[in-house]
Amino acid sequence: MIWFYRLLFLPGLLIALPYYLLRMWRRGGYGKDFQHRLGRFRRLAPPATDRKRVWLQAVSVGEVLAIGPLIEALQRTNQFEIVLTTTTSTGYAEARKRYADQTLAIGVFPLDFWLFSRKAWKRIQPDMLILTESELWPEHLHQAKAHKVPAYLVNARISNRSFERYQKVPTIAARMLRKFDAIFAASPLDQSRLGALGAANENIKMHGSIKFDVSIPDQLTNEQKNELLAELGFQAQNEAKPFVLLGSSTWPAEEAALIAAQDRLIAKGIDCRLLLVPRHAERAPEIVRLLNDQSRTWHQRSTQSPVAGPVSIYLADTTGELARLSQVADLAFIGKSLPPNHGGQTPIEAAGLGIPSIMGPEMANFKDLSRSLVQVGAARQVADAPALEAAILELANDQAARAQMGETARSWHASNRGSSQRIVDEICARSA
Repeated sequence: MIWFYRLLFLPGLLIALPYYLLRMWRRGGYGKDFQHRLGRFRRLAPPATDRKRVWLQAVSVGEVLAIGPLIEALQRTNQFEIVLTTTTSTGYAEARKRYADQTLAIGVFPLDFWLFSRKAWKRIQPDMLILTESELWPEHLHQAKAHKVPAYLVNARISNRSFERYQKVPTIAARMLRKFDAIFAASPLDQSRLGALGAANENIKMHGSIKFDVSIPDQLTNEQKNELLAELGFQAQNEAKPFVLLGSSTWPAEEAALIAAQDRLIAKGIDCRLLLVPRHAERAPEIVRLLNDQSRTWHQRSTQSPVAGPVSIYLADTTGELARLSQVADLAFIGKSLPPNHGGQTPIEAAGLGIPSIMGPEMANFKDLSRSLVQVGAARQVADAPALEAAILELANDQAARAQMGETARSWHASNRGSSQRIVDEICARSA
């Protein structure tokens, strides 16, 4: 199968190249260490005799943030040295900012083509391979087997779309999944899907999602929250604090739905301020056009200019600030969950901060988590944009219900922590 994949890779890359070039241009930063994508890493000395070198791959910013506790747990053993790679330019920047002192080297993941992958393997010389979430790179996994290096998939997720695609090529899916020495599923649903796709049942472990282990920032004091509200231009127009609605990691069409919800709340006499934090900062021009087409005052964070006065909408088009900004929110909408979007963004961070949340129907990437949050009463799920407006209005008028949802969310989050340490304990046991 690997030679068939190698033959198809270059034609497939040429077909997909216009899309990737456009994405690179929009996001920027792809020129940084581009030679890594061709396998040209700096040559590393062989691993120390008392340590094993782990090649840890995390695709983008979300995964880079999530692996922090895993890196810490690996380091506490004093058995491993870590080479971290990531795929996107934003992920690479975040990795270098966060983990420079915790890793042996940080680089960009090579294109999954034989020549590039082989060169990277020769230069990195790993003793162990760890991939995250849904990464199934045929050449990379083939190199692991060829070098007799154990491979692990952590926080393994299989979305609805991926599940349907892999079911069309069951032999290929099974062959790739069976190249992992162990797969650590993020949820029971992912565990069952991995088994259905042909992963060896004895190699599928259910230790939970490592995203619960990401450190929740220290809670802001009331004074700090008031300072942040002033920074955002969300000053109260009377004695009462304004109601802050958060769009958490929003995608196209969702900002418009939230603006409509804000309009409805204001029409009902509620001083609602809207904090928009898009999932991809490069969508800012599109959102700016939307904001220019409505009548309320707004401010764009990336301009780095101070807020001139009270504003109704704040566009936080920056990276890595969601956790801090979220803490002034009274209610969060979880992005990528309203059609035409699908898959959903993680609801874990909002829950850990004790923020009640609402999500649309398209939460396939976090199906078990979102279902669990709704079942315990920490979140609500709605069918469409009109239902979203109605739910936001109801909760905006019910402070007691929001407070109960927030406390339940925080307890739910605390009860699900510890996955990273359990995974590392098992990896250590297998490495002994």
